[in-house]
Amino acid sequence: MKFTINTVDFGSEALASPDCGTKVPLPIGYARSLVMFLLLFTSFLDAKEATVEQLFNVVTIQVKEVSYAKTMKSYGFIKVDDSRVYDVTPRFGGYVDVLYGDKMYQRIKKGAILAKVYSPEVLKAKDDYLNTMRFTKKNPNKEMLQSSKTKLELLNISQSEIDTLTQTGKSSYYTSIVSPADGYIFEKHLNNNSAFNKKNKLFKIVNLDKVWVEVKIHQDQLSLLKDVKEFSLTTSSYTQSFGAKRMQLYPELDEKQESFTLRLELENKKHLLKPGMYTKVVMRSNKQRYLTLPNTAVIRKNGTFYVFIVGEYEGEYEPLEVEVEVLNPDTYNILSGLEVGDEVVNNALFMMDSDAQINGLY
Repeated sequence: MKFTINTVDFGSEALASPDCGTKVPLPIGYARSLVMFLLLFTSFLDAKEATVEQLFNVVTIQVKEVSYAKTMKSYGFIKVDDSRVYDVTPRFGGYVDVLYGDKMYQRIKKGAILAKVYSPEVLKAKDDYLNTMRFTKKNPNKEMLQSSKTKLELLNISQSEIDTLTQTGKSSYYTSIVSPADGYIFEKHLNNNSAFNKKNKLFKIVNLDKVWVEVKIHQDQLSLLKDVKEFSLTTSSYTQSFGAKRMQLYPELDEKQESFTLRLELENKKHLLKPGMYTKVVMRSNKQRYLTLPNTAVIRKNGTFYVFIVGEYEGEYEPLEVEVEVLNPDTYNILSGLEVGDEVVNNALFMMDSDAQINGLY
């Protein structure tokens, strides 16, 4: 828009109308103020046009080849290692005289006495062994002595108790039920003065030096699992992470969760990890070379992925169908359609209203 300013002889100024050219006399001061306003207004229009032009600047980016280790994330729960669970089941009946393993989750060492008991069956076997020892001293018979000793062993009498019996030649009324391993008492079915029968489970001892983690693997992730080489676990209880070793993929799908269960094994010498704890699991493959673009450069429409590649002329961009897969939450791996160095629009969503869409090119 253009404006014309004219001066008249009688000391006033006139403004020419842009429509009809009619000159309207105006006071000098008012005319000058109006001129300043028009100059500022036209400057504002120029600034606004520049800002709009800047908004339509298109930023491009090149396809890059990077070395990257793919990762998958999931979750799991700490479980007891089945091979480190020990039932304490006597092969004889009897009565509790003193209960040493008297608390749930009590920590126990291998060979520690869980209970001192009286058993008529064990007492008879001890007396038979001592009588056989006395007889074979006068009438040597190794087979008879070994048979008598084997009976005690089959009753699961500890070797230390048998050795004491052999050395002293005296039979104690009581026998000891001992822990078969280091661990914790996870089950206890005895109280003070309890009676028990043979085959009854009296204790369950669980060793936590190694534990399992059962990780949920969605069926869509199953094909990626074969390339995973490293497993890292974290919990909300500790700042440190824990390394794990793959053990077994259970051959059964959880229909409700649409997931498989992967078993991992962890060293747990300090017993920091407890059964039932929730863990976050990160699974990493070995590093490989990938063609990559940021996720902002790729757009999906009707199940197909596109990028806008720089055309032959300046300011020209053409939609191109590509095949991609997710490398991480911010990056796509380009499987086909592009090569290293190809230049595409960094913000593909910006091009959604371009002529390519209007003309049905994608």
